[in-house]
Amino acid sequence: MGAVVADDGPSGVKAPDGGWGWAVLFGCFIITGFSYAFPKAVSVFFKELIREFGIGYSDTAWISSILLAMLYGTGPLCSVCVNRFGCRPVMLVGGLFASMGMVIASFCTSIVQIYLTAGVITGLGLALNFQPSLIMLNRYFDKRRPLANGLSAAGSPVFLCALSPLGQILQHEYGWRGGFLILGGMLLNCCVCGALMRPLEPPKKSEATQEPAEKKVKKKLLDFSVFKDGGFVIYALAASIMVLGLFVPPVFVVSYAKDLGYQDTKAAFLLTILGFIDIFARPICGMVAGLKWVRPRCVYLFSFAMIFNGFTDLMGSMSVDYGGLVVFCIFFGISYGMVGALQFEVLMAIVGTQKFSSAIGLVLLAEAMAVLIGPPSAGKKRRKLLDATGRYMFVFIIAGIEVTTSALVLALGNFFCIKKRSEEPHTKEEAAEREELNKSENKTPEDAKVDSIEVEQFLKDEPEKNGEVVTNPETCV
Repeated sequence: MGAVVADDGPSGVKAPDGGWGWAVLFGCFIITGFSYAFPKAVSVFFKELIREFGIGYSDTAWISSILLAMLYGTGPLCSVCVNRFGCRPVMLVGGLFASMGMVIASFCTSIVQIYLTAGVITGLGLALNFQPSLIMLNRYFDKRRPLANGLSAAGSPVFLCALSPLGQILQHEYGWRGGFLILGGMLLNCCVCGALMRPLEPPKKSEATQEPAEKKVKKKLLDFSVFKDGGFVIYALAASIMVLGLFVPPVFVVSYAKDLGYQDTKAAFLLTILGFIDIFARPICGMVAGLKWVRPRCVYLFSFAMIFNGFTDLMGSMSVDYGGLVVFCIFFGISYGMVGALQFEVLMAIVGTQKFSSAIGLVLLAEAMAVLIGPPSAGKKRRKLLDATGRYMFVFIIAGIEVTTSALVLALGNFFCIKKRSEEPHTKEEAAEREELNKSENKTPEDAKVDSIEVEQFLKDEPEKNGEVVTNPETCV
């Protein structure tokens, strides 16, 4: 891995858009699958934990809640670690943490110990893998980045469809302790994915130009200057509102079907339909987002995906039979997949490669605060409304309104506040480059002669480099 350096994403390195980037994409696919599907897969073992420790379902549900809280809430900590040590070392340590938490949990004798091991330690390990994998994906892909984001996001529904049945088999064959131990071994694959995250090397510079550059660069461990970017602030606000309602329908749709009088297996099949559609929706949406006409307007495509999702919730609230719920799950799977494929692609487009490592940590923290602060009050209101009316219609309506509101915040905010800023240089470096370009265009004939003499002298001093293409083995396809 080499020496520990500030991992700010080397400037001057063009994203290869392929080559080793496909290995990075494969690792990101695995990490995304584990990060999003694992908290839901652990819920398979809740019945045995209830029987073992004599507790209620709400007590065991804290395991998944702690996992999600660690995944979202430790965003700034992950950003600091990545900016200080680099993506690969952080992911290797995260993989060890994720595995160690589940292995130790298999020997626990109380539910509190499981909170600390399977919840805190494993959750921290998954967080230390998830965020750096997205950062590396952003560095390896540029032109094909929307497709890469869509393919990596497809790991979530694929792993959810695989881990839940696997968890049931492990529980039946080995019990919850054996299941936790085997899942802990599986999480060691996160270390393998971390090893795939080979850093891009900057182009070699001469000794004369290298020393001033090293003195000039001073990396911030957490760059709060992203809050000066209006696009980032609008995105963070919209994402915080969106998470309040986005995950509600998948949680309640099975109970909705049971309330209509359908069997448990038939009700659970609705989630299978939703997940199957989601698997194909994410990469297809990534391909669409990569089109030349669509990509500059990717923010508005993301807004459309959220409006589509909210409208689907509103229409789903009117379902009165199983067929209506099946149609709802099909369209919800499409819109849900579009949101999953575009959410980080849009953030990358807004803040750029250099600030993405800090921006994603701050966004995840904002979403975690919304999840922790919003649902306690919103959840109680939903439960009271459900108990008072006995109908799931109003739960879906509230979720649809929340997601639609977030879409309007993102679309209108970008249209009225960000549109005029696109012609201005985003950073001081870009402004300096434009100044140098303007100076070079306004040169006098004497300056042009001096430049031509310098070029001739350079070609005489280093004839062996004349006409050769210098390639970088790290980025060469």
